[in-house]
Amino acid sequence: MSIQKIDVAYTAVATAENGRDGRVSSDDGQLDVVVNPPKAMGGSGAGTNPEQLFAAGYSACFQGALGVVARQEKADISGSTVTASVSIGKTEAGGFGLEVAISASIPNVDAATAQALIEKAHQVCPYSNATRGNINVELSVA
Repeated sequence: MSIQKIDVAYTAVATAENGRDGRVSSDDGQLDVVVNPPKAMGGSGAGTNPEQLFAAGYSACFQGALGVVARQEKADISGSTVTASVSIGKTEAGGFGLEVAISASIPNVDAATAQALIEKAHQVCPYSNATRGNINVELSVA
């Protein structure tokens, strides 16, 4: 896959100290969190973790893409929610990999319309575009 040049509208900057068992902060001070491995991975679970941060960013971004698509399609997505579940595990090659499940609840449209909207949002969302072909992303309507 080739890298595409984009017209950059914004650049987020965050710095991590001590990796998965430390702290992450943004350059503007809006984000400053303790990160710890989850208990399921042998950590204390006292702070958040990179997978939760990725899930938060992906779900918010996907909800925004859903809004763009809904406006184009003149669909009512008021009251909708998007949940991203990010899983981490060992790969066959011996490293670690991620999988994502995106679930959207769109109460004001029928199931077929909801499915069509999330498939179109998946084409628009920058997180989906960044992960496409790299990790498994499953879409579903809740």
